Parts: sequence; structure tokens; C-alpha cells
Amino acid sequence: MAVEQRERLTQAQLEHLGDLSRLVRYYILTCSTEAGSGHPTSSLSATELMVGLLFGGVFRYDLGNPEHPNNDRLVFSKGHASPLLYSLLTVAGAICPSELRDYRKFGSELEGHPTPRLRYVEAATGSLGQGLAIGAGIALNARHLDRLPYRTYVLLGDSEMAEGSNWESLQLAAHYDLSNLVGIIDVNRLGQRGETMYGCDLEAYRRRIEPFGWKTVVIEGHDLQQVVSAYREARESDRPTMIIAATVKGKGVRLVEDKNGWHGKTLNREQLEQALAELGPVDEGARGEIAAPEDLQPERREGGTAERMAYDRREMVATREAYGKALVRLGARIPEIVSLDGEVSNSTHAEEFAKAYPDRFFEMYIAEQNMVGMATGLASRGKIPFVSTFAAFLSRAFDQIRMAQYSMVNVNFVGSHAGVSIGEDGPSQMGLEDIATFRTLLDSVVLHPCDAVSTERLVEAMAKHEGLCYLRTIRMKTPIIYSAQERFRIGGSKVLRESDNDVATVIAAGVPVHEALKAYDQLAKQGLQIRVIDLYSIKPLDQETVLAAARETLQIITVEDHYPAGGLGEAVLAALAAEPVPVQVLAVRHRPMSGKPEELLAYEGIDAAAIIKQVYELQ
Repeated sequence: MAVEQRERLTQAQLEHLGDLSRLVRYYILTCSTEAGSGHPTSSLSATELMVGLLFGGVFRYDLGNPEHPNNDRLVFSKGHASPLLYSLLTVAGAICPSELRDYRKFGSELEGHPTPRLRYVEAATGSLGQGLAIGAGIALNARHLDRLPYRTYVLLGDSEMAEGSNWESLQLAAHYDLSNLVGIIDVNRLGQRGETMYGCDLEAYRRRIEPFGWKTVVIEGHDLQQVVSAYREARESDRPTMIIAATVKGKGVRLVEDKNGWHGKTLNREQLEQALAELGPVDEGARGEIAAPEDLQPERREGGTAERMAYDRREMVATREAYGKALVRLGARIPEIVSLDGEVSNSTHAEEFAKAYPDRFFEMYIAEQNMVGMATGLASRGKIPFVSTFAAFLSRAFDQIRMAQYSMVNVNFVGSHAGVSIGEDGPSQMGLEDIATFRTLLDSVVLHPCDAVSTERLVEAMAKHEGLCYLRTIRMKTPIIYSAQERFRIGGSKVLRESDNDVATVIAAGVPVHEALKAYDQLAKQGLQIRVIDLYSIKPLDQETVLAAARETLQIITVEDHYPAGGLGEAVLAALAAEPVPVQVLAVRHRPMSGKPEELLAYEGIDAAAIIKQVYELQ
């Protein structure tokens, strides 16, 4: 476990770090016992690893200004070790010791797993296997966008190294030369229910990680001299570095040291007294000093003037194509916009942005979980990521998307090839669950434009919005029905056809809007009038317009190229829950297959003919 020796810590420095480690352990034990829940043993194992990092002269951070652009960044991927994080911040003077008594209590910023409600936390963690991607995104920002020398450190648990998402991150970090990224694996041998996959075999980790293009440093994780030397070595590396540290779960408390069955379990009061006696006296007034960062600012990027949107009303344009054009236009004006794509940019049309701004486009390859995690990291540093792939493939990264909402970041997702209207590629490529997926997220925005103009305007709205947005785009070309002067807002809708004699209202989004307009024309020739609403904003929904239509026409038909569960129809039903108006939901209800778009729309009963049939059945 020897590491390359540079300037060694003095005995006084080692004793000081040892004293701080003992104080950190004291806080870990007392706050978790006070809370009656938490993960003290997982925190105790990584104590020296983090004390050595923060207080050993390696880490650079301005505690008075957590947003300083050149602060080093620390991500606790093993978020269950939150007692360690909060104890470190207490020893650093950022948190009052009395605040630790509120750990895990309602209203406290010291949550069971860290979230950015606490200003020193970069991103929400605790769902394992995500921190390395977030850290890689932060490191990517430093190296390739802000051009700053700060470094990003990620504390990982050995159990979570079984997550495939970590290995996606290892690949991408090496690909983008993120030598400013340092991972630290706390190899304490024990997971939640027993031994981890590789137990104490540090070489098993080294043999697997090095071929990914990373430098590895294997150390004894409780030896402060080795710990600090490893961080110094990492600072000089020309590759991402993984520190693989042998530790003992529950270190410092004989009752729980290296014993199974103590994961997520705290000491009772009597056990705490025994542990504190074993720990020995601590100086609660001791403070650890964190070195200050250089006062450097990001490389300036000036916004320019965007070209005007221009379409010929006679054109047929796919909304996925309009997305690419919109991103290019916005990229000129908003330098914070970055694009990440899952190796389908020639289909999502993110390639247009890549051509215009190659320094702000990042190919994530077929690694959707990593793509979302890195987007979260980029967003935490003030960038505005647009993440694109096929709508169906975003489902692989739903946990990362779910966690992004708790990180309180602005990330925009774009899912192309949505619905059965993609045609011959068949069901594996059809996004049919995506509206439901994104609707479940608190305060999320779900948009589904039907033409090029509305797409471009909604992309503009997304770039200004704070929070998570999802834009659903389609493969097939559709007519342009809006003028370039038309305005679209999040939470709005467009009434495309209406009269005083409407016998029903058809509410649709995307391709079905055009089917509804065809149905309108055919019904009008037969003497029946229907109202047609383009509900392009599915969440938030334009409840006022939907309610007015329900009250005036007394019949609602929703049409969507999506499964019925959680889709547009259910959104409308929820909006009309208090209204005694029947709602007929036309949606994808048969197992889809390959075929021409028009064949599939007819097969699923969501084309103009199906709408006409439903209108007559309501008469």
C-alpha cells in the first residue's frame, strides 16, 4: 500500500490531524445517536480519508463563499455517510456544534442524505452510483468550459462500485482527460447485508480501474501520512485518479469495528458512553483550517445575436429538426448553454449545435445514466444543459433524473422518436412512457409541440426556466401551422378551432394535433363542429382553457401517441376532476409493432378516423 513519498507531514501536523479525526468521530457518534438513525459506521471508516483531504493542505475552499468559482468541489457519492460530512463542516467552523443535534430532524438542513438545502452540498446524493458522474460533470466544467484549476473529489463506497453507472463515468472521465477528478473508494469490506463483491481485495479494484485510463493509488485509509501523500500525488497526475483505500467499517469503536449488522444502525445511549470513553478526550474548540483557493474567475464567454427563426409555411419539418435549429440560435445568445447527447445527435439533431459550438457539445456515447449525472454536475456550476437522446432511452437514467430534482438544478431533457408515429423501427425505439415518467417529478415541466415554430419557441422557454424540463419531439415531418410571430409559454395551450356550435372538444399534442385538424375538416363538411386544442404544455396544464372547453362543449376527447397511464389524457382528467364532463381518452392501447406511421396511428385508434368515430359515438 505504499504511495510515492513527497514532502512528509511533520509529527505536529500528524498529531493535529489525528486530534481532528478524533473530534470528527465524536460528532459522528453523538449526532447519529441523538437522531436515533443514520449510518455512523460508514462514516467512521472514511474519517481519516476526509480529514486528510480537507485539513491536510490539499483541498482549496472558501467557506465564506461556497459559490466561489475556483473552489475545489467535494461530492459524497456515498451520501449515507452524511454524519461524516456534517461533522467535517462542524470542525471547519461552517456548522455550529449545536446544529448537529438537529441532524435528520424535520426542517433541518442536515438531512439524512445530503441535499443542496445545505449550501456546502454540490448535489443530492444517497442513491448510490451517481456521485462520480456528477463529479465528472463538475470537473468537465472546470477543464473544458470555465478553464479553472479547481479539482473535484468524489467519496465512493465499495458497495456502489457494483453499479454500472460508475463504470460509465470512469470511461467518460478518461475520454475527456479529466485529470482534475479524484475518486476515493472507501473499501471497508462490509455493505448493508454482508461482505461486498470484492471484500478487502484492493487489487481487484486496481486491476479493473486502471484499464479505463485512470491512475490508481492504493493506500491504508487510516494512515494520515499515506492519505495526504495520495492526494498530493493525485494533484500531479495527468489522468483522473482513483484512491483505493483499505478501511475498517466502524473504525474507532471496538463494539462495531468490522462487524456485520451495523449498517444504518446507531449506538444507544449506553453504547455511546462506552464508545466516547474509548475514543478519549476531545477538544470541541479545535478547528480545522481549509486552504483558500486562488481568486480566479471563469473564462468569459460573450453572448451574441441569434438569427431570426424562419420557416416557410408550406414546409414539412420534424420537431426534432426544429429542436436542433433552436438550440443553435439560442447558443449564440446564451453562452451557458451546453449540449449532451447519447450518440444519436444525427437523429435528435443536437449535431447542429455540435457543428456550431463544438466546444460546448459533449458526446456522452451510449451511457445515459452518466449523461444525466454529468449534466447535473454541469448545472451545479451554472451551465444550462440540454440532454438529448431517444425518449425511450431516457428511461434508463430515470433514477439520475429523479435525483436531479433534489439537486435543485436546471436541466433540460429532450426525448426524440416519441410515440408509434416513428414507424418501422418498432416498439424498442418508441417512447411511450416518457410523458408519465416526467410528469411524476415534482415541479417538472412537460412539453410536446406539434410543429417547428412551437418547438423553437418552447426551447427558448426551457432555456429561461428554472428546474427540470422535458421536451418531447417526433421523427416524422409535420406541417407548420403557426406563424413565426406566435408566442408560446410554459403552462399555455392554443385553441386552433372553435365555434359556438362545437359538439365536443378534442385535446391533443404532437402528431395527434394534425390528426385532430384533419378530423375537424372532415366533420365540418358533414355539418359537425368540434373544438381543437393544442395542449403543448402537458405540465403545467392550461386548466383555464381546458375547463372553459369542458363547460362550453360538454364533451372532451383526448388523443395522444403515448400509453394511457400517466399521459395527456390522465392530465386532462385530473384537471377536470371536479367537472361532470365525460372524457374519452384515445391512446396507444395495443402492443405496437413495425409499420408505416399512418398504419400504426390507425391501429392504435389515434388517427383522424378514430377521432371522427368517437365524435359520432358521443352524439
